[in-house]
Amino acid sequence: MESLTSKVVREGLSFGESPRWHDGRLWYSDFYRHGVFSMDADGWHERLEHPVPGQPSGLGWLPDGDLLCVSATDHRVLRFGPDGESVFTNIAEYCGFWANDMVVSASGHSYVGNFGFDLHAVLRTGQLPLPAPTTNVVVINPVGRVIQVVPDMSFPNGSVISPDGATLIVGETMTNRLSAFTIDVDGTLRDQRVWAQLDFVFNDGMCLDADGQIWLANAITNQCLRVQEGGVVTGVVTTCETAFACMLGGDDGRTLYVMTAPSSDPLEIAQVTLGKIETAEVATPGAGLP
Repeated sequence: MESLTSKVVREGLSFGESPRWHDGRLWYSDFYRHGVFSMDADGWHERLEHPVPGQPSGLGWLPDGDLLCVSATDHRVLRFGPDGESVFTNIAEYCGFWANDMVVSASGHSYVGNFGFDLHAVLRTGQLPLPAPTTNVVVINPVGRVIQVVPDMSFPNGSVISPDGATLIVGETMTNRLSAFTIDVDGTLRDQRVWAQLDFVFNDGMCLDADGQIWLANAITNQCLRVQEGGVVTGVVTTCETAFACMLGGDDGRTLYVMTAPSSDPLEIAQVTLGKIETAEVATPGAGLP
């Protein structure tokens, strides 16, 4: 088993989410600094790419190069291009609580999840309704129209698409499960099945490697896990703070970037900048999307 310890390459984030390797830089959302940022490979030279007052989350690029960003608290997907910012679509009617992570396919179809319930209130009281409320994955076509709503998902979170574009894997955080779907040629989803069941792993942001395995953040620990289909854990990266999302990038695709923070509770972290970006060099490069 691959067992590594990360190092901190950047401090000063509030709550980093949705890391993406794009055009030689790491792009990421920062919830409470209210913007999409990017930095170079070693953590220097951060720049604000786009302000997002409604709390940025999932990121992805359309085939024409325009950036899509989930604006979580107002349940919109925003589009940033040469002509500025526009609203790509509004998914409020399909969200139980904040809109969340997203992956965009090579064909320009977007797959967006949401919390489904007020997670922060539940964490503060310790009273989670059982079974946990379910919600939807929303499928959006390349021109911003909702073409499918997949119900009964348990906190659909980090998502990846296989290199051939044929399979979407979605983390269902509250059931400790990764669920796979076949992607049809029109971008819609079918044939839902369990890709991995992971006891006591609250899977968050994740990425795919060239061996077809998934690196995922376990949002209740200081760890990212490498998991193969079926649920066998084949690698661990230990971080200095709780891990909430990860992405493979760097010049050779073998740098695992991990977004960490002391907590996910806005009451504890929204007014401070204690979040970090940590890295570890792994054996197998990234593949697929994001």
